[in-house]
Parts: sequence; C-alpha cells; structure tokens
Amino acid sequence: MIKTVLFDLDDTILDFNMSEKIALIKTFESFGYDVTGEMILKYSQYNISQWKRLELGEISREEVKVNRFKLLFDDLGLDLSPKKTTLVYEENLAKGHYFVKGAKEMLNSIYKDYDLYLVSNGTKKVQEGRMSTANISHCFKDIFISEVVGYEKPNVEFFNYVFSKIKDFNRDETVIIGDSLTSDILGGKNAKIKTVWFNPNGKKCEDIVPDYQISSLNEVKSLLNSI
Repeated sequence: MIKTVLFDLDDTILDFNMSEKIALIKTFESFGYDVTGEMILKYSQYNISQWKRLELGEISREEVKVNRFKLLFDDLGLDLSPKKTTLVYEENLAKGHYFVKGAKEMLNSIYKDYDLYLVSNGTKKVQEGRMSTANISHCFKDIFISEVVGYEKPNVEFFNYVFSKIKDFNRDETVIIGDSLTSDILGGKNAKIKTVWFNPNGKKCEDIVPDYQISSLNEVKSLLNSI
C-alpha cells in the first residue's frame, strides 16, 4: 500500500519545454534579438547535455547555467554575455508556468489521500517561482530542490536527505513518479523505492527499467490504488 508519493516537477507536473520557450523569447527580445526555432532547439540540446553532465557529477550547477548559453552563443556567433543572459533568463523562467495535461486535476484528486512531496533537480529561485504562480504548493507536504539539498537526482544522497525529512518514512510505502529515466527512475532504484515512469511520448527504455509505466497522468490515481 502506497502512502508517500514523490513527484518530479519539470515535464511531469509543469511543462518545462513551454516555459523554456517563452522565457527564451522574452530574454533574447530584451537584448534586441528575434528568436528562431533553430535557436530554441540548439539551446534545448545544450541545456540537456549540461544537465546530464551535472547528474554525472562532471560539472557544477553554476557551470550548467553559464555553459549552455556560452555554447549557444559560440555556435550562433552572438556577442552576448552568458552570465548576464543567465540572470535575465532565470528571472523570466521563474515567472511562468504551464501545466502538463491533466496535472492539476490529478494533484487535486489525490493530495488528500496520499502524502505528496516534490523532488526536483533545479534552482530554488526558478522552481519556487513557478510553483507559486501555479498555485499547487498546498498539494505537497514539502518541496525538495537539489540546489538546496546539495545533491542531484539520481544520487542516493539526495533521496536519503528527503527520507530523513519525512516523518515515519517507509520505503515499502513510497513511490516516485517522473519523466526522466536517468534522474527520477534511476534515482528511485538507487534509493530502493518503487518507480513510475511518466512516458507520454512512448519512448523505449533499455538499461533503466521502471516498475510501472504510464502514458497519461489520468492513470496515476488508479495505479496508486492498485500498488
């Protein structure tokens, strides 16, 4: 029987891709540049690659935030400061939120029956800003952001910290739900809790295999009742 549910935030509850796109458009417009689809695609690729390096412990969080723009500007030949752009971008990113389809309804339907916690690899300012504008903080008992915790998912140290803050924690009654195999699902396996992969696009999993898989957040309530 499940009592505790850990939720990832980006692309599980809130649509990060949309937030990223809008924030990039506003940021570049503030510097006098029109944003193209190519710029957004390239930025997203550089951003993902740098976060992967952070998960592997190869670089720091601050390096992620600056490197992604430095790589983009070098690629596109733009004469902009990566550090200044990072500050403006994070201001814009913290202001917007867009729900993944069915997320708000799902949370409202289960938060009184389960102890929900948010576990996110992100920056405190951005994630708390998005949570505030989304008005869903009341659904969660607590929020754990890697910048504050000091470790990233999938590191077991991140989860050990989270577990230490949950009263009467029981691994057998805990599950993590997230869209990332390499941070959420691998992290859950490292922490020896049940895992649910939110996979709306029908991707294939090979090396990292979740305990359960869903394609829609409408499936969450019935799945939790059945585990």
